Amino acid sequence: MSSKPTGEIPVIEGSGNVFADLGLPEPEEEMTKAQLASRIGAIIRQRSLTQAAAASLMGIDQPKVSALLTGRLTNFSSGRLMRLLTALGHDIDTSIKATPRGRAQGRIRVVAAVRP
Repeated sequence: MSSKPTGEIPVIEGSGNVFADLGLPEPEEEMTKAQLASRIGAIIRQRSLTQAAAASLMGIDQPKVSALLTGRLTNFSSGRLMRLLTALGHDIDTSIKATPRGRAQGRIRVVAAVRP
């Protein structure tokens, strides 16, 4: 005999930053690093690079590429990830602007341009 659930599952809307939702320290930095690492992974896949070839282009060793591609970003700063992107032939543009009135705190976003 199977039992049927009697209550609803509570749902809590996220903030848009999973690292903040999990209560991790420096959630904006963690989100930025994740977005940069995701872009690096996309470039490596688009160019069909092996981890060894990607490592050679970026000037790091293959285990670091593996760590980066699997989301183990503890040993990577945002600055270092940006340098890796430039080593892969991509430009980084930084834009600073005032926060909209409805938001008290600024945010950091990574936006990848779409190539034609």
